Amino acid sequence: MLRPYMHYVQTQEKWIPMIPEKWNLVTVKSVLSERKEKNIPIKTDFILSLTAKQGVIPYNEKKSGGNKAKEDISKYNIAHKNDLLVNCMNVVSGSSGISNYYGAISPVYYALYVRNNDANIRYCEYIFRNSLFYSSLVGLGNGILMKKSSSGKLNTVRKRIPMNKLNRVMIPLPPRSEQDQIVRFLDWKTTEIARYIKEKKEEIAYLTELKNSLIFHAVTKGCRPTVTKTCQQKWIGDIPAHWEEKMLFQCATEQNISNKNIHNQNLLSLSYGKIVNKDINTTTGLLPASFDTYQIIHDGNIILRLTDLQNDHRSLRVGLSTQTGIITSAYTCLKPRAHVLPEYLYLLLHSYDVCKLFYGMGGGVRQSIGYNDIRRMIVLLPPKEEQEEIVTYCHGVQTKIDLLIDSIKNEISYLGELRTKTIADVVTGKVDIRSVIIPEYEMATYAEIDEDIDEDTTDDESEEEILDEEVDD
Repeated sequence: MLRPYMHYVQTQEKWIPMIPEKWNLVTVKSVLSERKEKNIPIKTDFILSLTAKQGVIPYNEKKSGGNKAKEDISKYNIAHKNDLLVNCMNVVSGSSGISNYYGAISPVYYALYVRNNDANIRYCEYIFRNSLFYSSLVGLGNGILMKKSSSGKLNTVRKRIPMNKLNRVMIPLPPRSEQDQIVRFLDWKTTEIARYIKEKKEEIAYLTELKNSLIFHAVTKGCRPTVTKTCQQKWIGDIPAHWEEKMLFQCATEQNISNKNIHNQNLLSLSYGKIVNKDINTTTGLLPASFDTYQIIHDGNIILRLTDLQNDHRSLRVGLSTQTGIITSAYTCLKPRAHVLPEYLYLLLHSYDVCKLFYGMGGGVRQSIGYNDIRRMIVLLPPKEEQEEIVTYCHGVQTKIDLLIDSIKNEISYLGELRTKTIADVVTGKVDIRSVIIPEYEMATYAEIDEDIDEDTTDDESEEEILDEEVDD
């Protein structure tokens, strides 16, 4: 068990009120210098990007989000290997990381290097990625403004933290040998936690696959033994002989009720394959100035997001509405016919979605399709009594497995909090790790350490892209 240092001294800094007796409290400027090397004349066209999750990576390896690189990179700065890159617009959320490359960086990044051998750049990185430290920087810049564009859209305008202000921020600085030990200890501990989180995520992936498999079997084979026949959809295999094979338009109609004259304010979103409420008054994300272009959906409607089929192969695209509200008109809304239970049709289309049936069906730049493209899709239709049996069985499966998944997610959340607390306690000197023996191990990457808890985070992002296009149009 780690113990505190024997003696401490008080400081005037709120985020670190005490430091060990032999540590110093110094300004950022006394430890780090800003590299002011310009990329003109062009020295490199190798562009670097900084993300909180992936650290410093080649721009072409960035997964999503952020601004596009400029065509003219002569105004970019240069970063060297082992420079600490800091996003002056996102430093208050821990956007910083060590560069393993020589490359060009956006002017929004500061490239910092240690002034002398008294400081370990990796220790400085842990300081900048420490939640206590970067939270203390809130208000240091000029704040965050909300500006309305010519189209009426609210845009978040982030104000940069000037380097002259960042230079005056105070940080703790232990003796160099102690910094080195802190880096070794935190590398080991964060890797250890990351590996355990990875194991837990693999458990979630297995349980999710099991749940989807059981639901697929129920909606294509039923819940009772029976005589079978070959399905028209060869990939489904055999189905109960007494089930009908209908086209989608025989089981559901397309519904498109405009919100223009209704002005419903219950904003809904398709997220992780579920229809959820969204704050219509939020100041974050991309939302239109008017929701007149949105559509009304009701309890029992099935929503399909059939956009961006070419680029996004991860999102869950089918959701079942359990309330009345509004959702972007870029989505397809289905109203099941009287002889079809909405819950059953949703489960069937959800299984089609999990099997990636919708991919490759669209055309155009965004690979988008609509109701007319899927209206003749084969739908398996049991008698209504069996539909009810299937829905009841699937709900039981979902409830049991989702409880297990939620329990594992809680463990992952705890581990993430433990990692954050460990870093904070060590870099602020709350615990003494000088005598800890570090075993041999393979260090984890940024991606392993900072990976999200949720296995799929693309649905909301995709909707925001759609909203942006609707407003611009």
